[in-house]
Amino acid sequence: ASLRAGAAGVPPFALLGMDSSPADQRLAAERWAEQRTAGVIPIHATPAAAHDGRIRIGYLSGDFHEHAVAHLIVELLERHDRSRFAVTAWSTGIDDGSAMRRRLMAAVERFEDLSTVSDADAARRIAGAGTDILVDLTGYTAFARTAIPAARPAPVQVNWLGYPGTMGAPFIDVIIADADTIPPEHEPHYSEAVVRLPHSYQPNDRRRAIAAETPSRAALGLPEEGFVFCCFNSPYKIRPALFDVWARLLHAVPGGVLWLYAAEPLVCTNLGREAARRGLDPRRLVFAPPLPSAQHLARHRAADLFLDTLPYNAHTTGSDALWAGLPMVTCRGTTFAGRVAAGLLAAAGLPDLVTDDLEGYEALALALARDPARLAEVRQRLAAGRDTCPLFDSARFARDLEAVYSRLHENHRRGVRLRFAGMPAG
Repeated sequence: ASLRAGAAGVPPFALLGMDSSPADQRLAAERWAEQRTAGVIPIHATPAAAHDGRIRIGYLSGDFHEHAVAHLIVELLERHDRSRFAVTAWSTGIDDGSAMRRRLMAAVERFEDLSTVSDADAARRIAGAGTDILVDLTGYTAFARTAIPAARPAPVQVNWLGYPGTMGAPFIDVIIADADTIPPEHEPHYSEAVVRLPHSYQPNDRRRAIAAETPSRAALGLPEEGFVFCCFNSPYKIRPALFDVWARLLHAVPGGVLWLYAAEPLVCTNLGREAARRGLDPRRLVFAPPLPSAQHLARHRAADLFLDTLPYNAHTTGSDALWAGLPMVTCRGTTFAGRVAAGLLAAAGLPDLVTDDLEGYEALALALARDPARLAEVRQRLAAGRDTCPLFDSARFARDLEAVYSRLHENHRRGVRLRFAGMPAG
Protein backbone atom coordinates (compact mmCIF):
# COMPACT_ATOMS: atom_id res chain seq x y z
CA ALA A 1 0.00 0.00 0.00
CA SER A 2 2.85 2.37 0.80
CA LEU A 3 4.48 1.60 -2.53
CA ARG A 4 1.28 2.29 -4.44
CA ALA A 5 0.88 5.55 -2.54
CA GLY A 6 4.26 6.70 -3.82
CA ALA A 7 6.63 5.62 -1.07
CA ALA A 8 10.26 5.10 -1.96
CA GLY A 9 12.61 2.66 -0.27
CA VAL A 10 10.38 -0.42 -0.37
CA PRO A 11 12.83 -3.36 -0.73
CA PRO A 12 11.93 -5.21 -3.94
CA PHE A 13 12.87 -8.60 -2.50
CA ALA A 14 10.34 -8.19 0.31
CA LEU A 15 7.52 -7.93 -2.22
CA LEU A 16 8.27 -11.29 -3.82
CA GLY A 17 6.68 -13.23 -0.97
CA MET A 18 3.67 -10.92 -0.69
CA ASP A 19 0.52 -10.66 -2.75
CA SER A 20 2.09 -8.11 -5.06
CA SER A 21 1.57 -7.78 -8.80
CA PRO A 22 4.26 -7.74 -11.50
CA ALA A 23 3.56 -4.02 -11.86
CA ASP A 24 4.17 -3.50 -8.12
CA GLN A 25 7.44 -5.35 -8.36
CA ARG A 26 8.69 -3.32 -11.30
CA LEU A 27 7.76 -0.06 -9.60
CA ALA A 28 9.58 -1.03 -6.41
CA ALA A 29 12.63 -2.17 -8.37
CA GLU A 30 12.83 1.03 -10.38
CA ARG A 31 12.66 3.21 -7.28
CA TRP A 32 15.17 1.01 -5.46
CA ALA A 33 17.62 1.04 -8.38
CA GLU A 34 17.41 4.81 -8.63
CA GLN A 35 18.02 5.27 -4.91
CA ARG A 36 20.81 2.74 -4.58
CA THR A 37 22.79 3.93 -7.57
CA ALA A 38 22.46 7.71 -7.25
CA GLY A 39 25.84 9.27 -7.88
CA VAL A 40 27.45 6.21 -9.46
CA ILE A 41 29.76 7.29 -12.28
CA PRO A 42 29.47 4.99 -15.31
CA ILE A 43 32.62 3.51 -16.79
CA HIS A 44 31.04 2.68 -20.15
CA ALA A 45 33.59 -0.02 -20.81
CA THR A 46 34.15 -1.16 -24.38
CA PRO A 47 36.29 -4.30 -24.28
CA ALA A 48 38.88 -4.83 -26.96
CA ALA A 49 38.53 -8.06 -28.91
CA ALA A 50 39.96 -10.97 -26.97
CA HIS A 51 43.28 -12.10 -28.39
CA ASP A 52 42.08 -15.70 -28.30
CA GLY A 53 38.67 -14.90 -29.80
CA ARG A 54 36.73 -16.12 -26.77
CA ILE A 55 33.74 -14.33 -25.24
CA ARG A 56 34.59 -13.15 -21.73
CA ILE A 57 31.81 -13.93 -19.25
CA GLY A 58 31.85 -12.55 -15.71
CA TYR A 59 29.55 -13.90 -13.00
CA LEU A 60 29.00 -11.41 -10.16
CA SER A 61 27.64 -12.90 -6.94
CA GLY A 62 27.63 -12.64 -3.18
CA ASP A 63 26.72 -16.34 -2.99
CA PHE A 64 29.88 -18.17 -4.08
CA HIS A 65 29.92 -20.33 -0.95
CA GLU A 66 27.55 -22.84 0.66
CA HIS A 67 24.36 -21.33 -0.73
CA ALA A 68 21.38 -22.31 -2.90
CA VAL A 69 22.64 -20.32 -5.90
CA ALA A 70 26.01 -22.05 -5.70
CA HIS A 71 24.34 -25.47 -5.63
CA LEU A 72 22.45 -24.60 -8.81
CA ILE A 73 25.25 -23.06 -10.84
CA VAL A 74 28.41 -24.96 -9.96
CA GLU A 75 28.15 -27.69 -12.60
CA LEU A 76 27.30 -25.15 -15.28
CA LEU A 77 30.54 -23.32 -14.47
CA GLU A 78 32.40 -26.61 -14.80
CA ARG A 79 30.74 -27.36 -18.13
CA HIS A 80 31.35 -24.06 -19.92
CA ASP A 81 33.13 -24.57 -23.24
CA ARG A 82 36.58 -23.16 -22.47
CA SER A 83 37.43 -23.02 -26.17
CA ARG A 84 34.68 -20.42 -26.72
CA PHE A 85 34.21 -18.74 -23.33
CA ALA A 86 36.62 -17.32 -20.76
CA VAL A 87 34.80 -17.39 -17.42
CA THR A 88 35.55 -15.31 -14.33
CA ALA A 89 33.74 -15.48 -11.00
CA TRP A 90 33.59 -12.09 -9.25
CA SER A 91 32.80 -12.85 -5.60
CA THR A 92 31.40 -10.19 -3.27
CA GLY A 93 30.43 -12.55 -0.46
CA ILE A 94 32.12 -14.47 2.30
CA ASP A 95 34.72 -17.20 1.99
CA ASP A 96 33.23 -19.87 4.24
CA GLY A 97 36.02 -22.34 3.59
CA SER A 98 33.49 -24.94 2.44
CA ALA A 99 33.92 -27.71 -0.09
CA MET A 100 31.45 -25.79 -2.27
CA ARG A 101 33.67 -22.70 -2.20
CA ARG A 102 36.66 -24.78 -3.28
CA ARG A 103 34.67 -26.43 -6.05
CA LEU A 104 33.48 -23.06 -7.35
CA MET A 105 37.02 -21.72 -7.38
CA ALA A 106 38.19 -24.73 -9.38
CA ALA A 107 35.26 -24.47 -11.80
CA VAL A 108 36.34 -21.20 -13.42
CA GLU A 109 39.55 -19.94 -15.00
CA ARG A 110 39.67 -16.91 -12.76
CA PHE A 111 38.15 -16.37 -9.32
CA GLU A 112 38.36 -12.84 -7.88
CA ASP A 113 37.39 -11.92 -4.32
CA LEU A 114 35.88 -8.43 -4.28
CA SER A 115 34.49 -8.63 -0.77
CA THR A 116 36.92 -6.04 0.63
CA VAL A 117 37.06 -3.87 -2.49
CA SER A 118 34.97 -0.72 -2.97
CA ASP A 119 32.17 -0.76 -5.52
CA ALA A 120 34.03 1.66 -7.77
CA ASP A 121 37.26 -0.35 -7.65
CA ALA A 122 35.34 -3.58 -8.22
CA ALA A 123 33.72 -2.12 -11.33
CA ARG A 124 37.11 -0.97 -12.61
CA ARG A 125 38.55 -4.45 -12.11
CA ILE A 126 35.68 -6.05 -14.02
CA ALA A 127 36.04 -3.55 -16.83
CA GLY A 128 39.81 -3.95 -16.83
CA ALA A 129 39.41 -7.69 -17.34
CA GLY A 130 37.74 -6.95 -20.67
CA THR A 131 34.42 -8.46 -19.61
CA ASP A 132 32.03 -8.82 -22.56
CA ILE A 133 28.98 -9.99 -20.59
CA LEU A 134 28.48 -9.45 -16.87
CA VAL A 135 25.88 -11.73 -15.28
CA ASP A 136 24.48 -10.48 -11.98
CA LEU A 137 23.52 -13.54 -9.92
CA THR A 138 22.49 -11.55 -6.84
CA GLY A 139 20.00 -8.91 -7.94
CA TYR A 140 18.30 -7.42 -4.88
CA THR A 141 18.89 -10.35 -2.53
CA ALA A 142 21.08 -10.20 0.58
CA PHE A 143 24.47 -8.50 0.26
CA ALA A 144 23.70 -7.06 -3.18
CA ARG A 145 26.34 -4.69 -4.54
CA THR A 146 24.09 -2.93 -7.05
CA ALA A 147 26.51 -0.03 -7.54
CA ILE A 148 28.95 -2.37 -9.29
CA PRO A 149 26.78 -3.17 -12.34
CA ALA A 150 25.41 0.40 -12.17
CA ALA A 151 28.90 1.61 -13.16
CA ARG A 152 28.52 -0.31 -16.44
CA PRO A 153 31.74 -2.33 -16.32
CA ALA A 154 30.57 -4.50 -19.22
CA PRO A 155 28.76 -3.59 -22.44
CA VAL A 156 26.12 -6.31 -21.92
CA GLN A 157 24.72 -6.92 -18.43
CA VAL A 158 22.34 -9.71 -17.47
CA ASN A 159 19.99 -10.45 -14.57
CA TRP A 160 19.83 -14.19 -14.00
CA LEU A 161 19.15 -16.89 -11.42
CA GLY A 162 19.62 -15.20 -8.04
CA TYR A 163 16.77 -12.70 -8.20
CA PRO A 164 13.40 -13.86 -9.60
CA GLY A 165 12.10 -10.53 -10.84
CA THR A 166 12.96 -7.41 -12.75
CA MET A 167 15.77 -5.20 -11.49
CA GLY A 168 14.06 -2.14 -12.98
CA ALA A 169 17.48 -0.75 -13.78
CA PRO A 170 18.69 0.96 -16.95
CA PHE A 171 22.09 -0.69 -16.56
CA ILE A 172 20.68 -4.26 -16.80
CA ASP A 173 19.96 -5.19 -20.40
CA VAL A 174 18.59 -8.72 -20.24
CA ILE A 175 16.77 -11.09 -17.91
CA ILE A 176 17.06 -14.82 -18.60
CA ALA A 177 13.81 -16.71 -18.06
CA ASP A 178 11.72 -19.48 -19.60
CA ALA A 179 8.23 -19.79 -21.06
CA ASP A 180 6.66 -20.37 -17.66
CA THR A 181 8.39 -17.72 -15.56
CA ILE A 182 7.80 -14.84 -18.01
CA PRO A 183 5.07 -15.43 -20.59
CA PRO A 184 4.91 -12.85 -23.40
CA GLU A 185 2.01 -10.95 -21.86
CA HIS A 186 4.13 -10.23 -18.76
CA GLU A 187 7.00 -8.59 -20.66
CA PRO A 188 5.79 -5.00 -20.06
CA HIS A 189 6.49 -5.55 -16.36
CA TYR A 190 10.21 -6.09 -17.00
CA SER A 191 12.67 -3.31 -17.75
CA GLU A 192 15.04 -5.85 -19.27
CA ALA A 193 14.84 -7.60 -22.63
CA VAL A 194 13.40 -11.06 -21.90
CA VAL A 195 15.41 -14.01 -23.20
CA ARG A 196 13.81 -17.41 -22.75
CA LEU A 197 15.72 -20.63 -22.51
CA PRO A 198 13.96 -23.56 -24.21
CA HIS A 199 13.38 -25.43 -20.93
CA SER A 200 13.72 -24.23 -17.34
CA TYR A 201 15.75 -21.09 -16.69
CA GLN A 202 17.29 -22.95 -13.74
CA PRO A 203 20.49 -25.02 -14.02
CA ASN A 204 21.15 -27.97 -11.75
CA ASP A 205 24.05 -29.97 -10.43
CA ARG A 206 23.95 -33.66 -11.32
CA ARG A 207 26.81 -34.27 -8.90
CA ARG A 208 24.66 -33.40 -5.88
CA ALA A 209 25.17 -36.30 -3.52
CA ILE A 210 22.28 -37.94 -1.69
CA ALA A 211 23.23 -39.88 1.43
CA ALA A 212 22.78 -43.60 0.94
CA GLU A 213 20.99 -44.10 4.22
CA THR A 214 17.44 -42.87 4.62
CA PRO A 215 16.71 -42.09 8.29
CA SER A 216 13.74 -43.88 9.78
CA ARG A 217 10.56 -41.93 10.23
CA ALA A 218 10.94 -42.20 13.95
CA ALA A 219 14.42 -40.68 13.78
CA LEU A 220 12.96 -37.77 11.85
CA GLY A 221 10.12 -37.23 14.30
CA LEU A 222 7.52 -38.51 11.83
CA PRO A 223 4.79 -41.06 12.54
CA GLU A 224 5.52 -44.59 11.35
CA GLU A 225 2.12 -44.68 9.64
CA GLY A 226 0.20 -41.93 7.87
CA PHE A 227 0.64 -39.65 4.90
CA VAL A 228 3.49 -37.11 5.04
CA PHE A 229 2.91 -33.82 3.27
CA CYS A 230 6.19 -31.94 3.09
CA CYS A 231 7.36 -28.40 2.42
CA PHE A 232 10.99 -27.46 2.97
CA ASN A 233 10.61 -23.93 1.61
CA SER A 234 11.71 -21.04 3.81
CA PRO A 235 8.97 -20.25 6.35
CA TYR A 236 8.54 -16.66 5.14
CA LYS A 237 6.97 -18.11 1.99
CA ILE A 238 4.02 -19.52 3.96
CA ARG A 239 1.02 -17.22 3.60
CA PRO A 240 -2.29 -17.45 5.52
CA ALA A 241 -4.40 -18.46 2.51
CA LEU A 242 -2.00 -21.26 1.69
CA PHE A 243 -1.89 -22.42 5.31
CA ASP A 244 -5.69 -22.60 5.20
CA VAL A 245 -5.37 -25.07 2.32
CA TRP A 246 -2.82 -27.14 4.18
CA ALA A 247 -5.04 -27.25 7.26
CA ARG A 248 -7.97 -28.49 5.19
CA LEU A 249 -5.77 -31.19 3.67
CA LEU A 250 -4.78 -32.41 7.12
CA HIS A 251 -8.41 -32.45 8.22
CA ALA A 252 -9.24 -34.50 5.12
CA VAL A 253 -6.38 -37.00 5.56
CA PRO A 254 -6.66 -38.59 9.02
CA GLY A 255 -3.29 -39.47 10.46
CA GLY A 256 -1.48 -37.27 7.99
CA VAL A 257 1.18 -34.76 9.03
CA LEU A 258 2.76 -31.67 7.55
CA TRP A 259 6.57 -31.69 7.62
CA LEU A 260 8.06 -28.20 7.50
CA TYR A 261 11.54 -26.68 7.53
CA ALA A 262 12.33 -24.56 10.57
CA ALA A 263 15.71 -23.27 11.70
CA GLU A 264 14.24 -21.12 14.49
CA PRO A 265 12.02 -22.12 17.45
CA LEU A 266 9.85 -19.06 16.80
CA VAL A 267 8.70 -20.64 13.52
CA CYS A 268 7.53 -23.77 15.34
CA THR A 269 5.70 -21.76 17.96
CA ASN A 270 3.93 -19.46 15.54
CA LEU A 271 2.89 -22.13 13.05
CA GLY A 272 1.73 -24.42 15.86
CA ARG A 273 -0.50 -21.60 17.10
CA GLU A 274 -1.88 -21.09 13.58
CA ALA A 275 -2.62 -24.81 13.27
CA ALA A 276 -4.59 -24.71 16.54
CA ARG A 277 -6.58 -21.73 15.28
CA ARG A 278 -7.62 -23.89 12.35
CA GLY A 279 -8.77 -26.74 14.57
CA LEU A 280 -5.67 -28.88 14.22
CA ASP A 281 -3.56 -30.51 16.87
CA PRO A 282 -0.21 -28.66 16.57
CA ARG A 283 1.52 -32.02 16.88
CA ARG A 284 0.43 -32.72 13.32
CA LEU A 285 3.11 -30.25 12.27
CA VAL A 286 6.59 -31.78 12.32
CA PHE A 287 9.61 -29.50 12.00
CA ALA A 288 12.84 -30.35 10.21
CA PRO A 289 16.05 -28.66 11.36
CA PRO A 290 18.88 -27.72 8.97
CA LEU A 291 21.10 -30.59 7.81
CA PRO A 292 24.09 -30.91 5.47
CA SER A 293 23.00 -31.17 1.83
CA ALA A 294 23.44 -34.92 1.32
CA GLN A 295 21.51 -35.78 4.49
CA HIS A 296 18.86 -33.18 3.72
CA LEU A 297 18.25 -34.67 0.29
CA ALA A 298 18.09 -38.18 1.73
CA ARG A 299 15.36 -37.31 4.22
CA HIS A 300 13.06 -36.34 1.33
CA ARG A 301 12.57 -40.10 0.82
CA ALA A 302 10.57 -40.23 4.05
CA ALA A 303 7.92 -37.87 2.64
CA ASP A 304 5.03 -38.69 0.32
CA LEU A 305 4.28 -35.39 -1.42
CA PHE A 306 5.89 -31.94 -1.54
CA LEU A 307 3.40 -29.07 -1.25
CA ASP A 308 4.66 -25.88 -2.89
CA THR A 309 4.11 -22.33 -1.64
CA LEU A 310 2.46 -19.31 -3.25
CA PRO A 311 3.00 -16.49 -4.17
CA TYR A 312 6.70 -17.41 -3.86
CA ASN A 313 7.32 -20.94 -5.13
CA ALA A 314 9.98 -23.48 -4.38
CA HIS A 315 13.07 -22.71 -6.46
CA THR A 316 16.19 -24.61 -5.37
CA THR A 317 14.01 -26.47 -2.86
CA GLY A 318 11.80 -27.62 -5.72
CA SER A 319 14.74 -29.00 -7.65
CA ASP A 320 15.99 -30.64 -4.46
CA ALA A 321 12.70 -32.47 -4.01
CA LEU A 322 12.55 -33.64 -7.62
CA TRP A 323 16.21 -34.70 -7.63
CA ALA A 324 15.53 -36.74 -4.48
CA GLY A 325 12.51 -38.40 -6.14
CA LEU A 326 9.75 -36.58 -4.24
CA PRO A 327 6.79 -35.40 -6.38
CA MET A 328 5.71 -31.80 -5.95
CA VAL A 329 2.33 -30.13 -6.46
CA THR A 330 2.43 -26.42 -7.32
CA CYS A 331 0.09 -23.59 -8.18
CA ARG A 332 1.15 -21.26 -10.97
CA GLY A 333 1.24 -17.69 -9.71
CA THR A 334 1.23 -14.28 -11.37
CA THR A 335 4.88 -13.28 -10.92
CA PHE A 336 8.26 -14.77 -11.79
CA ALA A 337 8.78 -15.96 -8.21
CA GLY A 338 5.41 -17.69 -8.27
CA ARG A 339 5.86 -19.44 -11.62
CA VAL A 340 9.24 -21.10 -11.18
CA ALA A 341 7.97 -24.46 -9.95
CA ALA A 342 5.68 -24.80 -12.96
CA GLY A 343 8.74 -24.56 -15.17
CA LEU A 344 10.65 -27.06 -13.04
CA LEU A 345 7.84 -29.60 -13.24
CA ALA A 346 7.45 -29.12 -17.00
CA ALA A 347 11.17 -29.66 -17.50
CA ALA A 348 10.99 -32.74 -15.28
CA GLY A 349 8.21 -34.22 -17.42
CA LEU A 350 5.48 -33.69 -14.80
CA PRO A 351 3.30 -30.83 -16.11
CA ASP A 352 0.22 -32.60 -14.71
CA LEU A 353 1.33 -31.56 -11.21
CA VAL A 354 0.88 -27.87 -12.06
CA THR A 355 -2.41 -26.18 -11.18
CA ASP A 356 -3.73 -22.71 -11.92
CA ASP A 357 -5.54 -21.84 -8.69
CA LEU A 358 -5.54 -22.88 -5.04
CA GLU A 359 -8.76 -24.83 -5.46
CA GLY A 360 -7.15 -27.01 -8.11
CA TYR A 361 -3.97 -27.29 -6.03
CA GLU A 362 -5.93 -28.50 -3.01
CA ALA A 363 -7.96 -30.95 -5.07
CA LEU A 364 -4.88 -32.44 -6.75
CA ALA A 365 -2.95 -32.81 -3.49
CA LEU A 366 -5.92 -34.50 -1.84
CA ALA A 367 -6.48 -36.82 -4.80
CA LEU A 368 -2.85 -37.94 -4.73
CA ALA A 369 -2.95 -38.46 -0.96
CA ARG A 370 -6.03 -40.65 -1.29
CA ASP A 371 -4.83 -42.66 -4.29
CA PRO A 372 -1.57 -44.53 -3.52
CA ALA A 373 -1.49 -46.15 -6.96
CA ARG A 374 -1.73 -42.79 -8.73
CA LEU A 375 0.97 -41.29 -6.55
CA ALA A 376 3.20 -44.33 -7.11
CA GLU A 377 2.82 -43.87 -10.88
CA VAL A 378 3.90 -40.24 -10.57
CA ARG A 379 6.91 -41.27 -8.51
CA GLN A 380 7.83 -43.87 -11.11
CA ARG A 381 7.68 -41.32 -13.93
CA LEU A 382 9.85 -38.94 -11.93
CA ALA A 383 12.44 -41.62 -11.20
CA ALA A 384 12.46 -42.93 -14.77
CA GLY A 385 12.99 -39.50 -16.29
CA ARG A 386 15.43 -38.03 -13.80
CA ASP A 387 18.57 -38.89 -15.77
CA THR A 388 17.20 -37.78 -19.14
CA CYS A 389 14.77 -34.91 -18.51
CA PRO A 390 15.84 -31.36 -19.45
CA LEU A 391 15.70 -30.16 -15.84
CA PHE A 392 18.73 -32.25 -14.90
CA ASP A 393 20.51 -32.35 -18.27
CA SER A 394 23.44 -30.12 -17.38
CA ALA A 395 25.22 -30.54 -20.70
CA ARG A 396 22.14 -29.47 -22.66
CA PHE A 397 21.61 -26.51 -20.33
CA ALA A 398 25.18 -25.31 -20.84
CA ARG A 399 24.77 -25.43 -24.62
CA ASP A 400 21.48 -23.52 -24.46
CA LEU A 401 22.88 -20.82 -22.19
CA GLU A 402 26.02 -20.45 -24.26
CA ALA A 403 23.83 -19.97 -27.31
CA VAL A 404 22.21 -17.06 -25.49
CA TYR A 405 25.59 -15.55 -24.62
CA SER A 406 26.83 -15.91 -28.20
CA ARG A 407 23.74 -14.22 -29.54
CA LEU A 408 23.92 -11.40 -27.01
CA HIS A 409 27.57 -10.81 -27.85
CA GLU A 410 26.95 -10.86 -31.59
CA ASN A 411 23.95 -8.56 -31.33
CA HIS A 412 25.98 -6.06 -29.33
CA ARG A 413 28.87 -6.28 -31.76
CA ARG A 414 26.51 -5.53 -34.64
CA GLY A 415 24.63 -2.85 -32.73
CA VAL A 416 21.36 -4.81 -32.73
CA ARG A 417 18.86 -3.71 -30.10
CA LEU A 418 18.50 -6.35 -27.41
CA ARG A 419 14.82 -7.18 -27.76
CA PHE A 420 14.27 -10.82 -28.51
CA ALA A 421 12.25 -13.36 -26.63
CA GLY A 422 13.51 -16.87 -27.08
CA MET A 423 16.05 -19.41 -28.18
CA PRO A 424 15.55 -22.52 -30.29
CA ALA A 425 15.12 -25.75 -28.43
CA GLY A 426 18.44 -27.36 -27.63
